[in-house]
Amino acid sequence: MVGGEATSAVEKLVSGVRQAADFAEQFRSYSESEKQWKARMEFILRHLPDYRDPPDGGGRLDQLLSLSMVWANHLFLGCSYNKDLLDKVMEMADGIEVEDLPRFTTRSELMKKTPELRQSSTFPLWRQT
Repeated sequence: MVGGEATSAVEKLVSGVRQAADFAEQFRSYSESEKQWKARMEFILRHLPDYRDPPDGGGRLDQLLSLSMVWANHLFLGCSYNKDLLDKVMEMADGIEVEDLPRFTTRSELMKKTPELRQSSTFPLWRQT
């Protein structure tokens, strides 16, 4: 009988995971690649229990979805945000494995590498006549 109980528990677990994934699917953006969506869905599902909206509303789920977009935009598009916000989403995403991430060069890094850009950046891009 123990084997039947274990099978039943596994079936309930699988069913719950499937329902959570189906629930999260409604938040996928049409422009997200499969790789981006899988990473963002893992972020959402990991924190969904902590961000469920209370019965009277409150927008906790909206906050989670926004945080997931900040994380994905930073990771996949190179967007920059306030340091405290980035620290929060990176901590929330700790342990989520994403392969083959793009590497972005920030303006500051580019300016350090290219002396001629540093010099030209002090001059206006237009001429007075």
